Amino acid sequence: MSQPDLTHPRPELRRGRAALSNRPGRFEAHDREAFADGWAEEDVPSPLRTEVQREAPRRIITRNQSPDIGFDRSVNPYRGCEHGCIYCFARPTHAFLGLSPGLDFETRLTVKPTAPDLLRKEISKPGYKVAPIAFGTNTDVYQPIEREERIARGCFEVLQAFGHPLTITTKGTLIERDIDILGEMGRAGLLRAAISLTTLDASLARSMEPRVPSPARRLKVIETLVQAGIPTTVSLAPVIPGLTDHEIEPILQSAADAGASAAMMILLRLPQEVSGLFREWLEQARPLRAARVLNRIRETHGGMDYDSSWQTRMTGQGTYAEFLHQRFRLSVKRLQLNIRPPPLRTDLFRVPPAKGDQLSLF
Repeated sequence: MSQPDLTHPRPELRRGRAALSNRPGRFEAHDREAFADGWAEEDVPSPLRTEVQREAPRRIITRNQSPDIGFDRSVNPYRGCEHGCIYCFARPTHAFLGLSPGLDFETRLTVKPTAPDLLRKEISKPGYKVAPIAFGTNTDVYQPIEREERIARGCFEVLQAFGHPLTITTKGTLIERDIDILGEMGRAGLLRAAISLTTLDASLARSMEPRVPSPARRLKVIETLVQAGIPTTVSLAPVIPGLTDHEIEPILQSAADAGASAAMMILLRLPQEVSGLFREWLEQARPLRAARVLNRIRETHGGMDYDSSWQTRMTGQGTYAEFLHQRFRLSVKRLQLNIRPPPLRTDLFRVPPAKGDQLSLF
């Protein structure tokens, strides 16, 4: 008598999900394995549904000092991401919650409803020094759950009231809902958006990023944002050596045609559990190319699946990595895409008076 596999659900149960398995995270003391004990009939598992839990954090702005990224603070209203990108470098953070970076990351989400109030409180403190706050740096703020929760929109309303600069990186078309806020901020020099594109191949995108809008739809989002006065970057993140690297030039051309004014590129990162999850997906989705892709990935990370060293973890290293970056730079130059967009304004920042405060006469 067979039992349902707890770590490898049947395909029909994980339809619309990228991860093939749900192995325990690296902090778990025990693995899970199903076995038939002869006492019960086989359970018939249900398809994986998205579950949501609420969190009440003490603060919402996360600080970092990494030399690899161009911001020192970010806000993440959600843990986990229903977009389910198989390559997502944020998957290992689910292990800190006692959950799997695999299917749990895509299906068991945590939301922070008090994020807008916490944000208002933190940027109102005396001595707060303004600098752009980055959204979408860990998990996507415009994943499907934002449609009902509206937490990201609440944060943007706060930042608009304060004249506070921000950046948004997303794959979600839901950003169009907030054009009324974001358009004004973009035209005022307070906002820069980035739309992530990994491939123009709709079939490959559906397999790698099962709940992300199609590449063609994301190009349309770039057009919409640009027309609203929002400076928009195309983010080639990640470029997957041996799988999507041949698309560097076509993606940049398509984004430039859509109105993007800048571009950035990050090579595939496979930290912690992501390495095994990506390899598992690759061997099923592209079995004939799996060995070649893995070899190319290791070629750009010093012979390993991933090297977390600062200065090279985002760009890779070696001859092949440099070849990819050279192609990127040449295309950016030809298409007149700015690799370093102008800085966002910080001089408009003001703490608005709270209810009951006496207004200044001057």
